[in-house]
Amino acid sequence: HAKMSGLQYVSNIVLVLSGKGGVGKSTVATQLAFQLASEGKKVGLLDVDVCGPSAAKMLGLSGSQVMQGSQGWIPAQSQSHSLKVMSIAFLLSSETQAVVWRGPKKHAIILQFVNDVVWGELDYLIIDTPPGTSDEHMSIVEALKSAPLRGAILVTTPQNVAVNDVRKEVNFCQKMNIKLLGIVENMSGFVCSHCNSKTDVFMSGGGAKLASDSGCPLLASLPLDPRISMCGETGNFIGAKFADSQLVQALAGLSSAIVAGCSK
Repeated sequence: HAKMSGLQYVSNIVLVLSGKGGVGKSTVATQLAFQLASEGKKVGLLDVDVCGPSAAKMLGLSGSQVMQGSQGWIPAQSQSHSLKVMSIAFLLSSETQAVVWRGPKKHAIILQFVNDVVWGELDYLIIDTPPGTSDEHMSIVEALKSAPLRGAILVTTPQNVAVNDVRKEVNFCQKMNIKLLGIVENMSGFVCSHCNSKTDVFMSGGGAKLASDSGCPLLASLPLDPRISMCGETGNFIGAKFADSQLVQALAGLSSAIVAGCSK
């Protein structure tokens, strides 16, 4: 279990989960980290998606390397946003290198990420996870047993086919005794930049229903904005590049809700 050497100065840890791929979980995790950092908080992001690590690119740190210090790995740092980041992407020889590992090896690297990364003083450590409820999820929860894990946020899109898979993640949290901070409904309607009308591309209401059924709050409904893709590709914070986006307001609301949820 966690020796706490790397996490001893971390105040709040938040898991970002989803039972389904393609709902924008890494986008939510990285933009949330940017948002918290923009508010002056000391923030780290740990990417435990071993087979599909995308956080490094989405935070503008592709090609960065992590250094081995006397106490452990020194995480990469985003200079523009004072964000500390650890991902298996920093340990691979190229962006196209596949990680073909069985469960025990994934478990070992996740334990290393928790125990041997020197995060220093952080207000928030956001942990981006792969889709599902399998090896990586059990490993990270087990590794954080003695850490300040405040809970998890679950990312879904509005349509039933996504919501039904994310319900399994609610069940996972209950089985693993993880507090549910709430639901984030991503891709919650597209607002036209010309006429301001809203189109529910992926239906509507799924996040609110899931929150209601799970007895936890709907933390935010994040609208679709095509510019978020550009920010993810270039490693930028949408709040810094496109302050007029409705998504920026929604992210600020999500950040406030998480800060409040962690302090309860």
